[in-house]
Amino acid sequence: MGKPVENSGVARKSAETLAAQAFSWLSGDAQRLNDFMVMTGAGPADLVRSITEPAFLGRVLDYILSEDNLVKEFCDSRGAPYTAPMQARVLLPGGDVWNWT
Repeated sequence: MGKPVENSGVARKSAETLAAQAFSWLSGDAQRLNDFMVMTGAGPADLVRSITEPAFLGRVLDYILSEDNLVKEFCDSRGAPYTAPMQARVLLPGGDVWNWT
């Protein structure tokens, strides 16, 4: 999937909003939140301190994108298309470097 045609401030704000919703969603489940902290190395203080930082929000989307079932569950909970997290991810710091392993 390529980058969006326009990387405007409005699009970036929408990406940040989706990522914040994703963080809220994963925070609602203790196991998902723990898995996120293990994956990212973030501790509780990091979560509080970093929640509004675009790079942190990118890591939230990285976590969601790490498993198909997470993408489906998150998107279904928001009524969003399954492509929304990836489209948002490319607009946040580090999103232009996506490596599939």
